Amino acid sequence: MTGTGKKVLVFGYGNPGRLDDGLGPIFAEEFEKLNLEGVSVDSNYQLSVEDSAAIAEHDYVIFVDADESGPEPFHFEHVVPRAHMSFSSHSISADALMSMAEELLSSKAEAYMLGIRGYEFNEFGEWLSPKAKKNLAEALVFLEKALGDCNFAMYVNRFGIKNR
Repeated sequence: MTGTGKKVLVFGYGNPGRLDDGLGPIFAEEFEKLNLEGVSVDSNYQLSVEDSAAIAEHDYVIFVDADESGPEPFHFEHVVPRAHMSFSSHSISADALMSMAEELLSSKAEAYMLGIRGYEFNEFGEWLSPKAKKNLAEALVFLEKALGDCNFAMYVNRFGIKNR
C-alpha cells in the first residue's frame, strides 16, 4: 500500500526469453502478487507510445528493467522527461515516453527507473541467473518499502545515484 493515497504504476519491461533480460517482467509478475492498494502493475517486452495513456492516470511511475552493467543489486534513478527528435512507434525510452505523456496528455506523473543488475543476456532461455535472482529479491523488498511513503527522491539520494 502506498500509504499516501497516490496512484503508482509499476512497469516492468524486457525479454523473458533472453535470460536476465526478463528481470523487468518477472519483477512485475512477482510484485503484482503483493496486491498493494493504489498500485497498478504492467509489463511488456518494451515501452511503447501507447503506455503514455496509463502513465497519465498515475501520480508516480516506476519503470523496472534489467541492467547489464549497473551497480549490484540495483540502482534507482529519477527519470526526467526529455523529448527526442525521433522515436519508433514500437519502442521508446522512458524519458521520451514521460515527455510524451506530459506534452500530449498533461501528465504530472513523476518517474523513476529501478535497474536490476543482470549478468546473462547472450543466450536464449526463460530463467534467471542465480545472482540475478538474488538482486531481484532485494529489489522487490526495496520497492515495497519505498511505496510506504512514496518519497522516492529520498531513495535516489540514499543510493547516491544522480538524477538523469
